[in-house]
Amino acid sequence: MAKAWTTLKPYFLATPQAIALGLFLIFPIILIGVVSFWEFNGYSMTPAFTLDNYIGVFTSDVTFKTYLNTFKFVGLTWLLTLLMGYPVAYFLSFHVPKLRWQVLLFLVCTIPFWTSNIIRMISWVPLLGREGLVNQMLMGSGLVQQPLEFLLYSDFAVVLGLVHLYVIFMIAPIFNSLMRIDRNLITAAEDMGASGLGVFKEVIFPLSTPGIAIGSIFIVTLVMGEFVTVRLMGGGQAASIGKLIQTQIGSLQYPLAAANAMVLLLVTLLVVISILRLVDIRKEL
Repeated sequence: MAKAWTTLKPYFLATPQAIALGLFLIFPIILIGVVSFWEFNGYSMTPAFTLDNYIGVFTSDVTFKTYLNTFKFVGLTWLLTLLMGYPVAYFLSFHVPKLRWQVLLFLVCTIPFWTSNIIRMISWVPLLGREGLVNQMLMGSGLVQQPLEFLLYSDFAVVLGLVHLYVIFMIAPIFNSLMRIDRNLITAAEDMGASGLGVFKEVIFPLSTPGIAIGSIFIVTLVMGEFVTVRLMGGGQAASIGKLIQTQIGSLQYPLAAANAMVLLLVTLLVVISILRLVDIRKEL
């Protein structure tokens, strides 16, 4: 009996998590997948099995261009968050001597994220609008003769908003990876005559790639389905697949929205799997 309990104990411990995962993640995805095959006649949907929704997704030029625009947002957001997040994480890890100051400064980085995403997006309007502070400063200094239109309600504004929202998701895993690096490895490399750039190239950066991979997964999964930022910062001038799905739901096209959601899920999973094949993140878990 004791041996059987020892064998079954891990399964009993995992059962509540498995039930919650099944009810709140797997089951809803299955329902979305089922609805994606239903028929929609313009004003109502009928339980059936049809591939028309998926054919519409893969043959629509609008959907194809929307996916390309979404990939553009993902790529630019990933690149900018990496370029901004890595130096911050590096500074906290190697140039702040005490652990408590490292933790304190890291918490300072999270302060902007204590407020609602919508409030943070709206706060850009008085800065980037036609009559905003940025345009007033540029015009007052004589650098421009008329307000810059692209600062707000454009793809530029969308990327700016996404970077503002999600840069912390790149900083945190990279900071964790850099903190895990054994400083003796760096000392050994320096003793063998490696320069500062050589130490970074041969020791620090390779050991921080799992953190970069985890941050990349966060950025990809968050930005691929983003629609609130696209709506607020794009002002109807920018498109993403998340915004397209929201529009289809708003017009009661649930089967088509479900098909787009399943395709989006598949594309996101493929990107994440590609990242996992490039970098082994198990050492970070």
